Amino acid sequence: MARRILVPLLSALMVTAAGAALAQAVPAHLTAALAHTARPAADVGRDAARQPAELLAFAEVKPGQKVADFIMGGGYFTRILSAAVGPKGQVHAYQPDEFIKYQASYGENQTKVVADYKNVTSSRESLAALDLPDGLDLVFTVQNYHDLHLSNFPKGVAQTVNAEVFKSLKPGGLYVIVDHVAAPGSGLEAATKVHRIEPSIVRQEVEAAGFRFEGESPLLRDSADPHTASVFDPSIRGKTDQFAMKFRKPR
Repeated sequence: MARRILVPLLSALMVTAAGAALAQAVPAHLTAALAHTARPAADVGRDAARQPAELLAFAEVKPGQKVADFIMGGGYFTRILSAAVGPKGQVHAYQPDEFIKYQASYGENQTKVVADYKNVTSSRESLAALDLPDGLDLVFTVQNYHDLHLSNFPKGVAQTVNAEVFKSLKPGGLYVIVDHVAAPGSGLEAATKVHRIEPSIVRQEVEAAGFRFEGESPLLRDSADPHTASVFDPSIRGKTDQFAMKFRKPR
């Protein structure tokens, strides 16, 4: 009986210690970026679920860096990155033309963020014509990589994107990918059906582009997710199991 009680207790202590270690690892400039007064209240309300400071610590974001927010969406991470890299840094916010044609608000969000933040530039060419600035320290993308495999996009878009990211990064630069986990063996169909992707597929594709796998963070993993429902299903939305992987361009 003592062992049955002790093992779960030790496991809980280990999880608590790991969480504390992650919190301690967040540098002051990232904590300050989250507290920036220009952030919309709706964004701040999502911080507890999205863990942005810890993710950007994992991505090694520092003041003065030149970074790209690949598929910026509503600009949640663009705003944080702008404050995190500071006035001597630069953020490039990319929004695909395909997304803007699908929903006009994507373009409107991009225009507003660029107007509000002096160190943010932008582009909105198609995914197949992606042309990121050169000399980047980081390309950061959250919940978007699976979109490169949507059935209505031409085959090979992921390979084109990964090649452009590799070209645009400095030697030693990082490519950090966060996305919803698909069930093992679900293949690329999961991208369109449930808006998820298997982590093994992402790793294989990114390493094929020349990147070196640096590691994975458990920060957003959730074993309660059955991996079968669409990420937009109300039963799982905002509570999906997500991987966070870091790749480095060799020096």
